[in-house]
Amino acid sequence: MRTVDLIQRKRDGEELAPEEIVHLIEGFTSGQIPDYQMAAFLMAVYFNGMTDREVSALTDCMVRSGDTIDLSDIPGVKVDKHSAGGVGDKTSLIAAPIAAAAGVVVPMISGRALGHTGGTLDKLEAIPNFRTDLTVEEARAQLRQHGLCFMGQTAEIAPADGKLYSLRDATATVESIPLIASSIMSKKLAAGLDALVLDVKVGSGAFMKKQVDARRLAQMMVGIGRRMDKRVQALITDMNQPLGYAVGNAVEVMEAAQTLQNVGPTDLTRLCLELAARMIYLGKVAASMEEARDIAQRRLLDGSGYRKLKDVIAAQGGNPQVLDRFELLPNARGVREITCPRSGFVSAIDAEDIGRACAAMGAGRDQQTDRVDPAVGIILEIKVGERVEAGSVLCRLYYTSEENLEEASQVVEGAFRISAQPPEERDIILEVVG
Repeated sequence: MRTVDLIQRKRDGEELAPEEIVHLIEGFTSGQIPDYQMAAFLMAVYFNGMTDREVSALTDCMVRSGDTIDLSDIPGVKVDKHSAGGVGDKTSLIAAPIAAAAGVVVPMISGRALGHTGGTLDKLEAIPNFRTDLTVEEARAQLRQHGLCFMGQTAEIAPADGKLYSLRDATATVESIPLIASSIMSKKLAAGLDALVLDVKVGSGAFMKKQVDARRLAQMMVGIGRRMDKRVQALITDMNQPLGYAVGNAVEVMEAAQTLQNVGPTDLTRLCLELAARMIYLGKVAASMEEARDIAQRRLLDGSGYRKLKDVIAAQGGNPQVLDRFELLPNARGVREITCPRSGFVSAIDAEDIGRACAAMGAGRDQQTDRVDPAVGIILEIKVGERVEAGSVLCRLYYTSEENLEEASQVVEGAFRISAQPPEERDIILEVVG
């Protein structure tokens, strides 16, 4: 078959057969199909979408492009949790230890920050000497002992996805829902999972700005999992303001520690407990969601989730005392306060602006090769709906360099909206899919 014919058919909105998808992905991965032809195919997909059969074929092909992790000899149901990216999203550091403390086996394969969104690996690497570059055998040994590990995607897991993502990033096709769904699910399915809980963010700080698009993405990923005989559930959650109060790397580790000690922000605690409960339910530790929620709550209140994260930090080379003594984490050199220009109610906090400002100070990256400053961050003093007075502190910027501080401060100032009336309350969890 000719690649140009497949591009033309997809350009015209036709469905490709599974073997034709295989031809494209295997040809591109091996170098037989050049970047310019695959770029044309990606753009055709961006405008015309893909059918469920095409997305499943694409995902399966990317899974089979590299190694898969066999966890079948480790007792227990293996459940991961994936977030579609957000600002202040440290849920993996909280929900995963709670679920693992309840008896779920959690092989947590995580990513890094890109653009305005944070990355779990960068947060964990704010802990001095914490290793995320585990080998598959090291991960397996840790899962046997602790039931939880945090690791990055190895070069051997779904390599076609890595190569395809780089091209998507360079051709403005990252936002394609079928391509996002297949990218996420290929990495997860290659990791030997039995079940998966998805946290699909929607709003100003998310890749999905509209709830209808977030729903389509969630439904597509749940469908891929089911067709591959995996148990998958998705939450659609609000990302119109940062999650919790802390945005950055070390500061989010601090907030995760506080949350695991049951003194964290209300929105963050509620979401983490629901994610952990769904992991517990899919992990067959509980027979119903009601029982799973009760177990998650108990594992938070009795401190076993907190102790589980400490054990994992020690197992991966870090100092578990950082969860008690925050001075052991990287700390910023300076602080700048952003104050409220007038009295009123906080009607909005643009999460993307907060994320962009934090990244500009060094907490994020524009390219995967950029270095991250673990110490910098932004800590909110208020949340949407709260009453504020003129001159009161809205948030604080913690910085180590003044290079982009003025720009970041201006962006943050513009992120807050103050109105005369309080906004309508909005739950953090908007929908459940699956």
